Amino acid sequence: MEFRIATRDDVPAVLALLADDDLSRERGFGEVPAEIGPGIWAAFAAIEADPNNELIVAVRDGAVVGTCQLTYLPGLSRGGAWRMQVEAVRIHAALRGQGLGAQMMRWTIERARERGCRMVQLTSDKVRVDAHRFYAQLGFALSHEGMKLNLER
Repeated sequence: MEFRIATRDDVPAVLALLADDDLSRERGFGEVPAEIGPGIWAAFAAIEADPNNELIVAVRDGAVVGTCQLTYLPGLSRGGAWRMQVEAVRIHAALRGQGLGAQMMRWTIERARERGCRMVQLTSDKVRVDAHRFYAQLGFALSHEGMKLNLER
């Protein structure tokens, strides 16, 4: 499997991966629009232009089969340590359970080291019990209680 930074051509496949998820469907994001709207393209352009953001795709046999977004965060805590925030981790539903997610996460952790990060952090919805087990097997520890405030209109 190859891991690389996503291109504009990869966006439809990434959207399909993000939509193919029970929680995404429950939240009303379970379908890829027939036409990708300007908000998605603006978000992609912002990610692409920001050196501290990377949209990653996992490619197998020429097809995008996984994705995640990496954000590099500078901070004054921990002696000025950089952190990598991992978001929107997905593997194609038909390929889950084959070790591809672990391979992608190991690549992600190595990417954090290459960028000088001293920590990799992520959040996972409380209902994703299988995901919590998966991350724990990779060495992630439950350390904080996350909170969100939805600002949608």
